[in-house]
Amino acid sequence: MSKVRIGFVGVGSMGQCAHLKNYATIPDCEVVAIAELREKLGKMVAAKYGVPRVYKTHEEMLAKEKLDGIVASQHFGRHGVIVPEVLKARVPVFTEKPLAACIEVGEKILRALKESGTWHMVGYHKRSDPATIRAKAEIERLKQSGELGPMKYVRILMPAGDWIAGGFVDMVKSDEPVPKLEWDPPAKDMDADTFKQYQSFVNYYIHQVNLMRHLLGEPYKVTHADPSGVVLVVRSESGVAGTIEMSPYTTTIDWQESALVAFQRGYVKLTLPAPVASNRPGAVEILRDPAKGAEPQTICPQLPWVHAMRQQAMNFIAAIQGKAKPPCEAAEALEDLKVAREYIRLLKGC
Repeated sequence: MSKVRIGFVGVGSMGQCAHLKNYATIPDCEVVAIAELREKLGKMVAAKYGVPRVYKTHEEMLAKEKLDGIVASQHFGRHGVIVPEVLKARVPVFTEKPLAACIEVGEKILRALKESGTWHMVGYHKRSDPATIRAKAEIERLKQSGELGPMKYVRILMPAGDWIAGGFVDMVKSDEPVPKLEWDPPAKDMDADTFKQYQSFVNYYIHQVNLMRHLLGEPYKVTHADPSGVVLVVRSESGVAGTIEMSPYTTTIDWQESALVAFQRGYVKLTLPAPVASNRPGAVEILRDPAKGAEPQTICPQLPWVHAMRQQAMNFIAAIQGKAKPPCEAAEALEDLKVAREYIRLLKGC
């Protein structure tokens, strides 16, 4: 294909500022249509980004457009409504994280995905950050070489902070009211308060739940949920310990997310920028202390000025072209919902 033809379902805040603004500048991509229930907003956004056609509903867009892929930027509590519908186009679909608001809806999406014969990429953008890519490559190399001994521990720290980092300053807005929307049903195995807490955890920390598996390179189980709600403890399939620290402190004008992957004689440290920060990758620090008289070394690779959301968009386009695999697909994203459920079960006893 010459250019990948993309249709957007929804151009609200994240649809515009995390996704459309990146797809609109990728040489191999052409955003050919927008579906937006707020008609005035849809037209204004299309004019700004040079999108030729605007529809009120995704049904209209799918009926009239020949697309190679769909970006459906919707609240995750609507994924069970929207995703099976757009999968009827039988082309790859991208949505934000998480896969859904509960396991049952996630399983519904996977069934629709199987029937469609295509694939669904879930937006865990941290996997697309140049720093994460570099850190992951070094972690896998160290696991294979054994030069620093076995992996011992993974610690992820995610304090609440300024996740927008000025990323919405150019957002197009309209004075239209938000239309009445259809939402997915609540989880059947949780009462209202438990489900509310589950959704809150999934909304804020599912990125870290996913990043833990990515850095470990294998599945894991939750072994402890501290009653404070600050610490989640895990154990990997091969016995590696891990923790996720959830907002032990907060920042107002900064973002201080980090991960430490410890080996017996060294580590890989990963520092990640605010999710909507532009042209700013994370950072990597690698300590190698091979012992036996060898000089320890700390290395901080220089990374390209590409931010995770843009690289994620390029990864979706590359996957559609068959040049690469999607960083995270729906089946793995369902595992994140299961980890989250086990955490809430341990935390609340239900």
